[in-house]
Amino acid sequence: MTALREPDVLQQAFVIALMVCAFGVLLFAFARPATALVVSGGLFLGLNFLSVLKLRYLDSPLMPADFVYYARSSLLETLGHYPHLYGLGLVVGVVTPLALWAIWRWDRRVLAHLSPSRALVTRIGGVALWALAFWVCLLPNGPFAEVHARNVWEKLSDDAQITNFFVNFSDSDIRLPEMSDDAVAEQEWGATAAGEPAATPRAPDSYPDIVQVLEESTFNPSNFTQCTIPECRVGMFRTDARTRATGPMRVHTFGGGTWVSEFATLTGMPQDIFGPGGMYAPYVLAPHVQDSLPRQLQRLGYLTVAIYPTNGSFLNGRNAYTAYGFDQFYDAGQLGLDEWEETDAQMFAAAKRIYDKVKKPGQPVFVMILTLAQHGPHDTDPLSSLKAPFNKGLLKGLPAAESLNFDTYLARLHDSDAAMRGLEHDFLDRGQPTVLVHFGDHQPSFSGLIREMPRTWSSELESYKDYLTYYMIKSNFTGAPLPRYPMLDIALLPSMVLQAADLPTDPYFSAAIALRTRCHGLYTDCAQPELVKSYHAWIFDRLHVYE
Repeated sequence: MTALREPDVLQQAFVIALMVCAFGVLLFAFARPATALVVSGGLFLGLNFLSVLKLRYLDSPLMPADFVYYARSSLLETLGHYPHLYGLGLVVGVVTPLALWAIWRWDRRVLAHLSPSRALVTRIGGVALWALAFWVCLLPNGPFAEVHARNVWEKLSDDAQITNFFVNFSDSDIRLPEMSDDAVAEQEWGATAAGEPAATPRAPDSYPDIVQVLEESTFNPSNFTQCTIPECRVGMFRTDARTRATGPMRVHTFGGGTWVSEFATLTGMPQDIFGPGGMYAPYVLAPHVQDSLPRQLQRLGYLTVAIYPTNGSFLNGRNAYTAYGFDQFYDAGQLGLDEWEETDAQMFAAAKRIYDKVKKPGQPVFVMILTLAQHGPHDTDPLSSLKAPFNKGLLKGLPAAESLNFDTYLARLHDSDAAMRGLEHDFLDRGQPTVLVHFGDHQPSFSGLIREMPRTWSSELESYKDYLTYYMIKSNFTGAPLPRYPMLDIALLPSMVLQAADLPTDPYFSAAIALRTRCHGLYTDCAQPELVKSYHAWIFDRLHVYE
């Protein structure tokens, strides 16, 4: 009922090994075999039950971090949506102690023939030995290294629920980046400690609204060598009189991992500075974030609203967005949308409905919208299923597989472009001052084919070709010119947004602007690595943006 439900034989063996080790620990701890068997088996059965329950009701796998999230914040709220689970919890809470007492009461004692001191030494030694065996089984480079050697998306989306739960203990280990000492940090960043006022001081009720759109798997196709036809030059990437800043954006994930781009563009930190565990940002990083773009906007009087295209519990979205600093969160169900199937136009229309409902005179609003229209794969439907002219194979000279992926991408992109024009009309063709931001979270993989497709990037950007998307910042009011960079790190986009809106910045974002200026739009790739180390010492040890 636990190990044998894992889909792969090696995963089954992994869970069985952990169960045997757990039984060994409890056998020596309790010195009662039946109790050890029932408790160890019951713990794994309970873990499996919780994982199935969470996947069924919350559309998300069970993680060790859930025991922090749900116990600390949203357990009662979640159970409130499913009242019958209260009854189940009550039954388990009453029956389990009674059953354990009965088993303990009539269980056979082992080691009773030994003297008390020898029995104690034996029990301690047995517990230590089996605990060591349990730890060895969990090592990423141990006897079950192969169960660790899968990418994060596979671990978050496959059916190996128990395996993934235990693997996540090592996967989600967080390490802070290398830092300089406090004296160097003070010397480099002390001037930013007071924050910065707006360039044009004004009352909070005149602050502009900010609408930010994460465009799933979106990049500028004209940067590909063979994409030279008119359909490759799309309006949403072109500058106009309202454009404040645009260009290539350096992201920190490829082919997937939207959640880490969300983390970076909201917190100002790329997930990879925290080590491999950063890939689990919504679970393990979000609860520790102490400053972010939405939190800074909250302090300035903004109402912060998230518009989400899936179930709010998917990848811990609702909890993570609360931790990032959002006042309100609307998922697909609340928006009346069919999750995973929404077009950009549907998402933007839903966002406008929510905006019209929550907007109050004198209070600026920050709206974060996530789209899904470009989510891969791009090769599941035949070319003939695409709308004209994309059903004819527009890109000549490409192999069939690459052509199908690219034409599917272009067909969806033109729909997104039309939707973006509608969003600009709703929020920029009006008197209310507004900043509109949209950006690509990562490139799609095109089933692994996109890496080999030639690009037209300059030599300095060629090495980043798989990690470049785009960003676009527009406003319907005149503001100070924003800097242009050969490449902007996604983690520095929040500081650009604050500058575009001409808003005061706290010490954290003042330091981020200074880092962006001194590193010419880069972060982890900055040509001055010692400067980045002192920046990390400043924001972590002095400003405590992550605790």
